[in-house]
Amino acid sequence: MRDNVFYTTTADYVYHELRSQILTKKLKAGQRLPEIAIAKRLDVSRTPVREALRKLANEGIVQLIPNGGARLTAPTKEEIESTYEVREYLERLSVKKAATRITPLQICKLEEQIEKEEKSFEDKDLEGYLEINKRFHSIIAEGSGNVVLAEYIENVLSRTYVYMVFYENFFDFHDNPSLDEHRAILSALSRHDEELSVQLMKDHLDLSCQGLLSKPRGEQR
Repeated sequence: MRDNVFYTTTADYVYHELRSQILTKKLKAGQRLPEIAIAKRLDVSRTPVREALRKLANEGIVQLIPNGGARLTAPTKEEIESTYEVREYLERLSVKKAATRITPLQICKLEEQIEKEEKSFEDKDLEGYLEINKRFHSIIAEGSGNVVLAEYIENVLSRTYVYMVFYENFFDFHDNPSLDEHRAILSALSRHDEELSVQLMKDHLDLSCQGLLSKPRGEQR
């Protein structure tokens, strides 16, 4: 347990601690992640650290180097483009399916996420903002009715949000363009407008990708 949060396993605790440190920029792109040092700092054995690193590697956040330990990914322009290409393909499919299947309860949940997103942006809470943003897209994926598709989207969301942490400077903006884009997507889904939902999702992800690619790869902000 940590800060009144209960974890099912020690590996789960280590995973969330490392991910939190990434999201709060305490760990930087390309930084080495030595098992012994992490285990000592978190007061756990090396086994759960190894399991947590494998999970992060499966999400594309960590690279496991044969005989070289682990390090945070430092994505190139090509890797970011490739990841967003996959994300756009999957999310266009999920929002298309969700447009005809989404339930009133899921619409309400999306509305709640938008309200939370607005507050987290005002509070400059990066970790909260990213988790809420991710939840918004996950609810749409769940609304597709395709469990496998939702699992793939969950994975690719983790990758792209870490890229955003590495290369985006969220709170220099006076407003949050993503918020209006989310509102537009929600409106289209509420009207069960399949074609518009797909187009709005495509535009939303294109703008997100372009914003990341405009940042120098070596810039850590």
